[in-house]
Order: sequence, then structure tokens, then C-alpha cells
Amino acid sequence: MSTPASPPSTIRTAGTALVNWWRAATLDCLIVGVLWLIGLELIRVPLAPFWALLGAILQIIPTFGGMIALIGPVLSVAFQGSEDWWRLGLVLGLYGLIAILEGLVIGPYVLHRTTRVPWWAAFLGPIVLGIVIPFWGVLLAPPVLAVVFALRDRHRRSQ
Repeated sequence: MSTPASPPSTIRTAGTALVNWWRAATLDCLIVGVLWLIGLELIRVPLAPFWALLGAILQIIPTFGGMIALIGPVLSVAFQGSEDWWRLGLVLGLYGLIAILEGLVIGPYVLHRTTRVPWWAAFLGPIVLGIVIPFWGVLLAPPVLAVVFALRDRHRRSQ
């Protein structure tokens, strides 16, 4: 039978897990920003580097960040002068592609590689917590998962 962990080591483990989560979130933002930049440049959206940077920064806001980032490129294409519905559709399609890639592949993969949260937990955690606690569950799921799995791993190593 093992003795319970001391509070300072538990706090240290949780703090390390949160720092690793922040690294994962930052890397996720960087990847999404690069995807925005490539896509917006290919579509020839005015001020594409600025919109990509804004998209990367806003990616830190779960659920709504990507939608807010979409406003700039859509307005930029819409107010360019010509009624170019095709490019506007491409911008919306780019947003959809980035949202799907980030939610299903990039986010869970980066969280798993950085914090050792299993892919299934990184994918299902925000969904389950979003149902239990609608807005805050989605917001808090990744850092909570990082701490829970770090504490679980530490407990398994100590046994």
C-alpha cells in the first residue's frame, strides 16, 4: 500500500500538466494560423497575413474563436468591390476545413503528444463536459484532462 502524495508534489504535477497544456494550445494556434495563411493566400484574400495572425490568436478561444476569426476574411472578400461569390464560398469552405481538421485531428493529436492525454479523451472530453456544463465544460476540458491524466500517470508510477 502506497502513501498518499504530498500536496506540494501534487501541485507541482498539476502545474507541470497545465504548462504542457498551454504549450499544446499554443502549438495548436500556430498550426491553425499557418493553415489560415496558406488558405487565404491561395484564395487571394486581401490582408491574408493579418487575418491568419488574428485567426491564430483567436484559436485559443474554444468554439467561438474560429467563428470570430472568420468575420475578417469574409468581410474583406465581400467588400473588395466585385461580387465574387465563388471566393466567398472558398473562404467559408476553408473555415469548415480548418474547423474539422483542428477538432478531429490537430487538437487531439497535439494534446496527446504534449500532455499524454489519450486521443479518445481529448476528442470526447470537450463533448461530454460541454453537455454537462455547456460553455465552461468545453472551455475547461483540455486543461482539466491534462491535469487528470498527469495525476493518474504519477499515481500509477508510484504504485
